Amino acid sequence: MIINYTPHELASYINWSYFFHAWGLSANSTDIEGLADDKLPASRQSPNKEKTAALHRLYKDAQRLLQEYRIFNAKGMFKLLDANADGDNIIAGGITIPFLRQQEQHADGTPYLCLSDFIRPLKDGAKDRIGIFATTVSIHPSAISTSDAYRNLLLQTLACRLAEAAAERMHEYVRKEAWGYAKEEQLTMKELHQEKFQGIRPAVGYPSIPDSSINFLLDQLMGLKQIGITLTESGAMHPQSSVSGFMISHPQAHYFPVGSIDQEQLADYAARRGFSIHKMKQFLSANLL
Repeated sequence: MIINYTPHELASYINWSYFFHAWGLSANSTDIEGLADDKLPASRQSPNKEKTAALHRLYKDAQRLLQEYRIFNAKGMFKLLDANADGDNIIAGGITIPFLRQQEQHADGTPYLCLSDFIRPLKDGAKDRIGIFATTVSIHPSAISTSDAYRNLLLQTLACRLAEAAAERMHEYVRKEAWGYAKEEQLTMKELHQEKFQGIRPAVGYPSIPDSSINFLLDQLMGLKQIGITLTESGAMHPQSSVSGFMISHPQAHYFPVGSIDQEQLADYAARRGFSIHKMKQFLSANLL
């Protein structure tokens, strides 16, 4: 299913903390609530007046861009597929999708996790379900300035946050309606940003799925070009302001970092992925011991 969004529909889903983080600034919920109420964040007694002014300016400038006509074109797509786990793989849509398992020692004795742990095993003889998704936000060429670097950086930062906001809104729709496993969910926007919902939405390139080549498999399953996403040789998405990944409904599913893996798992994963070890190293260089 393909969904088109307007910036107005996505504005309330933007996580402004991450927006400010991209600019090297931190903002807590009190700060952001003050901005939304058209007040200076924190208080006028803030010991860091420069930071307070910077937050206020960025927020106001971003709000003005959100109001400009046809700057941002936001699209999202998702599919719900029958799925089963087969070891550290998930089989969905007739395609085997390999995942990585944690190996770094856990001081508290918690198990070494893989995303396939949250999908019903193939040996059970019953189907489970998984969602796959992608969102993207493009910037209209006429909005890009040839002389205003600040405006252009603001546009790109905002586009990235809108892509995440589209994923947040679409995931909410999937949970409550399309998949419907959380029909009674009633969460505030703050609770959504705190990930209080059932299940998880792990994205490609993030700590649970560090291998960007998984995007090639998502492309086979969804056809990312339908919403304007193309992939580089490394699996990176263009436009840069794009997000892709999976939707898992298991009540105990939670986010985790894969962390470092050894050469044995690298070789096993490369075989499951159908790549040479040399090529797989290019995708997982940051995770190798």
